[in-house]
Formats: sequence, structure tokens, C-alpha cells
Amino acid sequence: MSSKKTNNKLMKLYLFFITAFMFSASIQAQEPNEAWNLSPMGSSLMVHGGTGLIQTPTSRMLAEGDLHVSYTDNDEYRFWSATLQLFPWLQSTVRYTDVRTRLYSPFPGFSGDQTLKDKGIDVKFRLIEESYYLPELSVGFRDFGGTGFFESEFVGLSKKYGDFDFHLNMGWGYLGTTDNTSNPLCDLRDSFCKRPGGFSGLGGKIDYQRFFKGPASIFGGLEYQTPWAPLRIKLEYEGNNYINDRAGELKQESRWNIGAAYSWKNFDFSINYQRGNTIGFGVNYNFNLHTLRQVKVDNQPRQLKVKANNFPITQTNRNRLIEDLYYQAGFALDDSRFEEDSLTVYGQQISYRNKNEAIERMGRIMAFELPETVKTYQIVSTAGSIPLVETVIDADAFKKQAKYQTLEPNMASTYRRQDLSQVSVDNYTPLNTAGFFSGIEAFWIQTFGNPEDFYLYQAGVLINGGYSFNGKSSIAGTIKANLFENFEKFTFTTDRAKSSLPRVRSNAREYVSNREVTMENLFLHWNGRIAPNLYAQVYGGYLETMFGGAGAELLYRPVDSNLSFGFDINYVQQRSYENDFDFFDYKVLTGHANIYWQPSFLPKTQITFNIGQYLAKDKGVTVDFAKRFDSGIVVGAYAAFTNVSSEEYGEGSFTKGFYLSIPFDLFSLKPSKGQGRLPWIPIARDGGQALIRPITLYNTTEARSLFN
Repeated sequence: MSSKKTNNKLMKLYLFFITAFMFSASIQAQEPNEAWNLSPMGSSLMVHGGTGLIQTPTSRMLAEGDLHVSYTDNDEYRFWSATLQLFPWLQSTVRYTDVRTRLYSPFPGFSGDQTLKDKGIDVKFRLIEESYYLPELSVGFRDFGGTGFFESEFVGLSKKYGDFDFHLNMGWGYLGTTDNTSNPLCDLRDSFCKRPGGFSGLGGKIDYQRFFKGPASIFGGLEYQTPWAPLRIKLEYEGNNYINDRAGELKQESRWNIGAAYSWKNFDFSINYQRGNTIGFGVNYNFNLHTLRQVKVDNQPRQLKVKANNFPITQTNRNRLIEDLYYQAGFALDDSRFEEDSLTVYGQQISYRNKNEAIERMGRIMAFELPETVKTYQIVSTAGSIPLVETVIDADAFKKQAKYQTLEPNMASTYRRQDLSQVSVDNYTPLNTAGFFSGIEAFWIQTFGNPEDFYLYQAGVLINGGYSFNGKSSIAGTIKANLFENFEKFTFTTDRAKSSLPRVRSNAREYVSNREVTMENLFLHWNGRIAPNLYAQVYGGYLETMFGGAGAELLYRPVDSNLSFGFDINYVQQRSYENDFDFFDYKVLTGHANIYWQPSFLPKTQITFNIGQYLAKDKGVTVDFAKRFDSGIVVGAYAAFTNVSSEEYGEGSFTKGFYLSIPFDLFSLKPSKGQGRLPWIPIARDGGQALIRPITLYNTTEARSLFN
């Protein structure tokens, strides 16, 4: 290739960016102080979910933590989507598409008259944030895994000018089918000139080999904030020609679309006119996962006395102190040690999810009740009768902060969290560690996109209980009772389907259908602290719905460290779905090395690696990414990569899923702890499936972590 030819190709590569720069520069020629207004303009969603105009995305982002749940309708398609702003620079969208012109399958006995449903995932990264001179620059990937109904990539520029927000983009794939410009990457390498067809594996895989390949189009538009604050007007020119849509070839009389979005409280309503012949509408509900709160009916933290407590520690009203710690600070005390200059209390926090709030409430009560001679308050958090972490409060410094005797009060500066001192361990002699325990909680199981019905659900209660022998050893079990469901539609089973892997999960329907009351688990258990920062457990019995056996786990977890690790090993046998007590013949040795990492460059996130052998005897690693918001809500995603090929795995190509963990505190008028988890598993097959252990040391020792 000649140097001249190479230079020509590079010039074409930059054509799009030069055009965009000139577009921005022409606007910037106005008087800066008068023409430019960089105040925030609320970003609205496009039809497919994600920030955009109507059919086209833009580079704009939402506020961090924003979650928008949407429904849109435009004749051939209906879209249900959820768009989440995970970080200021990262936005993701999950979507279900209902194709009204096609059936789910040609076999009425399999799916009846249900129309075709497809799930998709979009992600968008902001590369440059808008500034006075520079436009916002983002790159996005739409429907990048699976069957790729709307698979496409785009690079976008956005610049705000007064009440106008201008957008200019280049798109490939679905967004680039009009081919109104040359693909600049094609000039660098011939492989970018043509976009491969179909999809790899059996769906669900990310097809990197198609990114930015094939025809390309320039598209964009503008959004105008009208003088009436709730109303915004949109105009776009799109790059799709609708010739190869999944709904069939759609008639397009114009590439210009126009629409309007109206905001009311937490709702956005939209209407649009597309393709010169189609009217669409939509609604989305918006809230922020950082700021989501529930009004609480609770006592104010204890106010300290003005006068000092000049009495000996022997005159402390211990019963009142214990009661106040329980009723006003949510601390269930199971042991204590009073000394002339210190107080150590052992127990569990049962009410306050926020550690700082819990410690401040406890500190205020102890400062109110104890004499001035007590210089140190020590709080030892326990699980069962196992001490976990020690919080040491400097009493004098705490009182100064609590009485607002400093210019900038900072309660957290008066205490430190640390591993257990040997003195605290040696002096811990809890009472009443033996006895019966019980509990009840609600459950909700849901699944989307099934052939029998789009949405299947099962709800009821889990009744758990058991007997603790000494706080460390116990026998425990859980009964599951279904109260209402539509799983009777869950009729298609896998009995006659071929599979190269043992059926460790794909026969899930047999385990949940037509079983009103089941024994979820029944097992013996021991756990304990065996060395500083080191915890262990062993267990055996009916461990989960589908498997029983025996196992052990070891976990090394320093206090407030961003790195913990351990391993588990289990020998299990498959339970029968015909009754609660029998087993099938299948047996397996399964276990994993587990690494828990909280990277400093991604605030409030945790990445977990589970490396080992799964239930189907395949080997690999599961990667779990979780983001915690200020409200306590955790949003996570995971994927398992094993030595099983996509053909062996089956539809979906590999195990993956998403989950939303919601604190009970958001539904209660009183402070409370605990989380409820809502999973979304697109397709569950047999590869990459781990044993669901009834107790994990990471959850048991969560008091040692900052990630809660």
C-alpha cells in the first residue's frame, strides 16, 4: 500500500470527527457569556431504552444511580426496558422486545399464540465529558449479545447550546443500514468492509468480530427544551432503512422523525411520529438508587447531658443500659465486661443497616449512662456466638463531637474498626447459646420470556428454624410454601431433549411445578473463628432444592480490607424431584477458590471470582460484578466461563444472569436489616452451575466488610 493511499484512508477515517468538530466550532463562534449555557438539561430516553432521541441514541448520560423503567409502543414493536446509570461514565439497558408480527414458534403446542419475544442488552461509555469548548463523546453498543435483533455500534457527539441539545453520530449495524457514508475503518482493513451475518454459538455470546463492520451511516438530531419546563421537543434524522427488520420489511416514507416528551413528577410521557407513517408512544418511571429513602418512625439519637457523670462505675444502671442499647440502638447484647476505665459489649446489630448510624446511637447511650472515668467503649459484633469485629470508641473525643463542641463534627474520627484483640476473645463467654430458633420470610421467583407465557411467577413464604447447640453448631432447615403462582403453565420439560451434560439445572421445572410445600434444605452445620482473620465452616445434609451432601469452607477476611479469599469443597448427590427425601444416582465433587475484591478505582463495587469445578463437572471461573448504591440497593451481573463449548451448553451459549438486592429497610417504617434478592437469569442450562450452599462465610462475616 503506497504512502499516499494510506494518507487518503486516514483522512477518511477522521472525516466524521472533523465534521463534528466544525459543527461544534460554528456554534462556539457566538459570544461565550451570552450564547453558551451548560446548565443541566434532563436527558430523556429513546424508544429502545437508554438516553436518546426517538429511534436513535445520543452520547448523553443520566445522573449516577438513575434507574428508568420504560414501556414504548410503535405498531410492530413493543419494548419493555430498564436503563441504569451505574457510574457517571457507564450506562446500561436491558430490554425485552415483543415482535407483534411474528409468533414465538410455529408449534402451537409449544408456545400457543404468543408473539415473538427477544431480550437485549445495551451499554454506553462516555469517553469525554462535555466542557465549555468540547462536546460530549461516547461510544455505545446496542443489543450486543444474543440473537442481535437491533445489534449496532455508534460513536456520538453531543453539545448543548442554550435550550438546544445537538447530537451527531456515526453508526454501524442496525443504525447504519442506509449506508449514507463510507465506513472509515474499511479503509484501514478490508475485514471492516463487510459485516458477518448470523450470530455465534447458540445465542447469548458477544460477537466482537462484527463490531464496527459493514455499512455505516451518519445520523443525529436535536432536543429543544421549551419555555414550558415539562415539555421537550425532539427531531432526528436516522440511519436505519428498516429493510431487514425482525418484524419484516417496514415501509419508510421519511428518515425524519419528530416527537415530544412531557415530564410529570417521576414519570415521562412521550409521543412521536416515525418513518413518515407511524405514531408511537411511551411512558417511563424514574427514580435514583442513591437517593431512594423510606420515611422512618424512629426516636432521635440520645442527647448527652450537660453535667458530667461523676459517679463510680458500680452505680451504672446496667439493666437500663442494656434495654436502651436494644430498643434505641438496635443492639442485642449477649455479653459484657465492665471495668473502671472501659466497657466492652458483645452482640448483634439487628436494626440499623448503616454502620455509622448504629455506632453513633450506641456511643450516645453509653456516654449518657456511663461515668466520666470510662475512657473507652468497645463494641464487639458477633454472629451466633462467633466474634467478628471490634469497634473501639474514644469516649472523650466522642463526647466532644456529640455535644457539637467542634467546628466540623465528625463522629467517624472518634472510633476505629479492627480485628479482635485477644483480650476481647478470651473474655467472651456468651450465655443462652443453646436453644430453638425460627423465622419466616417471603419469596418471589420470576422468569421472563418463556414459550408458555412471557411472565411466570411463584410467590410464598420460607419457614426456617432449627436448634443451636452452642452458638456454633446447629441443625437447621427450611420449608417452602407456595401461596400463589402461574407455574402451572411451566409445562415443557427436558425429559426427551438431548444433552451432552448431566442435567444439574435444566430440569428446574420438574422441581418447581405442582409442588405446593417442599423441604428446601435440612442440614447440620458448624462454623467458627479458627485464627485471626480466618473463619471456617462444615455442613452436611439436604443443602438446596436439587442437591444434598457434605462440604466445608475456609475464608480469610481482614477487617475492612478490599481483598478477601478462601475456598469451598463439596461432595453432593442430586435430589429427587419426585419427593423431598430420595436421591438420584448422579454424584459430583464440586468446589471453588473464591476471591472477593473491592477495587479502589471503582467506588462501592465488588468483583468476585469463583474458580473451580461445577455441578456438571465442567471447570472454569464465574465473575460477579456488584455495585452498591447509597440506598443499600445492590445491582449485580455475573457470567460463568467454563471448558464447555457453546454447542454443548445449548441455547444461551454460557451461564449468565443479573440480580437486584433490595434492603428491607426501604419498605419498613422502622429501621431494619436484611436484603431481598430479585434475580433475572435469561436462560439457565447445565454448564457453569454452582452448588447453592445454605450458608456462606462471606455472608456470615459481612460485619467485617465496608461493602454493606
